[in-house]
Amino acid sequence: MRLSYPSEIKVIQVPCTGRVDIIHLLNAIENGADGVYVAGCLEGECHFLTGNIKTRKKVDYVKRVLKEIGIEPERVEMYNLSSAMGVRFAEIAREMTEKITALGPTPVKRRSKESKSAKKAPVKERDAA
Repeated sequence: MRLSYPSEIKVIQVPCTGRVDIIHLLNAIENGADGVYVAGCLEGECHFLTGNIKTRKKVDYVKRVLKEIGIEPERVEMYNLSSAMGVRFAEIAREMTEKITALGPTPVKRRSKESKSAKKAPVKERDAA
């Protein structure tokens, strides 16, 4: 059975969610992603022992950072699934897409566009009179 999930979802596979770092999550938001979620092994069933537990802490940290800078922490989530839970993966993709759509575009994207347009504004030179 081929599972379908929203086309807005970009899947990046890693050997273990333990390889996902704080900087990856923050860079995704900074580079214009409206939301990011990490799908890892069920707790206690990580093939690399504690990768998913460490990443849960990283995701929680990023959520706190986002809240401190005025960005909705709900834009970053972590879910624990087994590889046999493809249907649940597709459900989560749809749920996350709906949540992010309701939140709207990331404020970082808006700020980025504003700063780019400010840089493009013409500079007036003063007369040396």
